[in-house]
Amino acid sequence: MARAGDTYHYDRAQRGFHWLMAALILVALGIGIYAAWQVPGTSPRRELLDIHKSIGLTVLLLLPLRLVWRLIAGEPAYRVPPSRPAHLAAKAAHASLYVLMLLLPVSGYVYSAAGGYGLPWFGVFSFPRLVPVDKAVSLAGYSAHYWIAWAVGIVLSLHVLAVAWHAWIRRDEVMGRMWPRRVVGG
Repeated sequence: MARAGDTYHYDRAQRGFHWLMAALILVALGIGIYAAWQVPGTSPRRELLDIHKSIGLTVLLLLPLRLVWRLIAGEPAYRVPPSRPAHLAAKAAHASLYVLMLLLPVSGYVYSAAGGYGLPWFGVFSFPRLVPVDKAVSLAGYSAHYWIAWAVGIVLSLHVLAVAWHAWIRRDEVMGRMWPRRVVGG
């Protein structure tokens, strides 16, 4: 059981990172899917992919900040702790999401850099090309990016289903941990 004075919600910064990165990832996935249906080398595909890359690289830059803050702030207590298998499943799912949040933009970066494509950040500047132009490496990056994107979609879908299950079936506190605290009786 939880102790008096324990907080049961993630702090404001962790909630901010969570929701900002969720929005960025969903928008990047949507743009990437839409751009894939456009004719290569044409407008609006080029512009969409520039935005897609900018968002992906933003996620990549935010990830270490999020991880450091997570280590500093820790995880809030549960009023009623979940079962050990449920807690381990949640830990595995979250670890998978963090790994995928790293691998997806890195594979996109490799695909673009090795393919000789630009690495813009919202038209403000371009990221340096740390990978030499190499068609085989670019194709490997593309393949990895494609399959990792599918993995992200699957794991995010499972994440949302788990949240829905906690909120609507179990009716426990899991969803509330990522929402702002409610003022009771005020």
